[in-house]
Amino acid sequence: MIDYLSGKLVFKDPTYVIIDVNGIGYHVKISLQTYTEIKDEEQIKLLTYLHIKEDAHTLFGFKLEDEKRLFLLLLSINGVGPSTGLMILSSLSSSEIEHAILAGDVATIQHVKGIGAKTAQRIILELKDKVGKGGSDTSIASLGFLKSGNKIREEALQALITLGFPKAAAEKNIATVLKKTTGEISLEDLIKASLKTS
Repeated sequence: MIDYLSGKLVFKDPTYVIIDVNGIGYHVKISLQTYTEIKDEEQIKLLTYLHIKEDAHTLFGFKLEDEKRLFLLLLSINGVGPSTGLMILSSLSSSEIEHAILAGDVATIQHVKGIGAKTAQRIILELKDKVGKGGSDTSIASLGFLKSGNKIREEALQALITLGFPKAAAEKNIATVLKKTTGEISLEDLIKASLKTS
């Protein structure tokens, strides 16, 4: 229904953006991959997917065609909804997901919060013949700028809570990652590492 949005980037968070299109502000949920790709653009174009439920219409946005294609493939799997699809795309890069599917790597996919062994096996079984067509070289890269410790911790915590983590678990995961980190860490690298911490 809405294939893409093109307008002014009004607000950016690791889990969503607000885009002003001719005076209308669209709230669009995004993955860490898209957050990284957006950087600090003023004018932005995102490919979108509109998910309609009885009680909500939710827009999901993607900077790259590869990511949107992978998201739609994930939605075709029984037991994978839009929020879970976004969680997978925030925990792993598109290339990591495709590699895991092609290699039959159940453990990597199962490491994503909310994905059990059966769902991981189903994703691999049903998507093995569909991924890799067109390829993907998307990866979560460092933003090139680093934020101060407290601010980055708060933003990462907020992002994990938005993604469905209980506050206590999110705080614990962030603390674990920061203990292992020497030097500075970018916001999305902190979130990504925290998503993988069990």
